Amino acid sequence: MYKAIMFDLDGTLTESGEGITKSVQYALEKIGRPEPDLEKLKVFVGPPLLDQFMKYADTDEETARQAVAFYRERYGVTGIYENSVYPGIPELLEELRRKGYLLAVASSKPENYVNQVLDYFHLSGYFDVIVGSEMNGNRTRKAQVIEETLERLKLSGHRNQVLMVGDKEHDVLGAREAGVSCVAVSYGYGTMEELEAAEPLKIVSSAEELLHFFG
Repeated sequence: MYKAIMFDLDGTLTESGEGITKSVQYALEKIGRPEPDLEKLKVFVGPPLLDQFMKYADTDEETARQAVAFYRERYGVTGIYENSVYPGIPELLEELRRKGYLLAVASSKPENYVNQVLDYFHLSGYFDVIVGSEMNGNRTRKAQVIEETLERLKLSGHRNQVLMVGDKEHDVLGAREAGVSCVAVSYGYGTMEELEAAEPLKIVSSAEELLHFFG
């Protein structure tokens, strides 16, 4: 039924929370909104950074843009590597390739960071297409990222043959906006409550369960 599978990166392929939350903490300190509790900053994993800084720090867009710049100061050097691949992901990707699926990454993270992470963990070779946002803030909404991924896969006219896999409600809602079905993983950074409310096609709890979904 499906020809191509798109994967979110943070919280779906890699457990990136440490590097992201510590870089957010660094940025919030710089703009005078310190947050000592890293656990609270897990809400930054997944959504577009600019929007999340405005929402979390209750600040204007200009200050939020400064926060994003400060975040990148730390993330680009240190935070990007405070990260690990979830159990079973390489085996999942290997088997899906063997079964003949086209594979893509569709992330709201800047595309150069996405490529760096995938290269670092030797995952790039599994993917036909790798798409992220632009450093200037363009293409950060999930639906926009998915649209660009469909375009590069040459499947814009065959959305019923494409499946999104993600860990947050914005993955599910962005996929729906783009006319693509979505399976959610519960091992990432989205709560079960938010995932159930978003109503994905299915919720799975591991890479093994996801592979089983594809038969």
